[in-house]
Amino acid sequence: MKEELSEESRLSLVNYRLDRANETMKEAELLKTEGFYNAAVNRLYYACYYAVVALLLKNNIQAQTHGGVKTMFGMHFVANGKISIKIGRIFATLFEKRHSGDYDDFIYYDSDMVDELYLQAEMFIKEITNIIK
Repeated sequence: MKEELSEESRLSLVNYRLDRANETMKEAELLKTEGFYNAAVNRLYYACYYAVVALLLKNNIQAQTHGGVKTMFGMHFVANGKISIKIGRIFATLFEKRHSGDYDDFIYYDSDMVDELYLQAEMFIKEITNIIK
């Protein structure tokens, strides 16, 4: 069983995760500029993942795996309308594309795909940050 965090520690961790989300967006931009499109998609997913983890932490919702984070996010925020289905789909799309780009053979993303996903990830993180704040 995980140790319970103090309120101060939990809020510090929420802010740390939001900072990591924004930092990871910058990593994705650098990777895209250098032509590492699959790696950029990976970083876009992780940027959004860090934002979702911050949201779950803020609301005392625990998840142990990436799939668990996705499930808890859908159940506690998308299914009840706290976050629109459109925004929720961004995370689901990045989850699938990251997995496919990392593990499937012959998956090659391109600049246009990464540009589109980057804009979606920015919108996603902004929405999550607004809900947290």
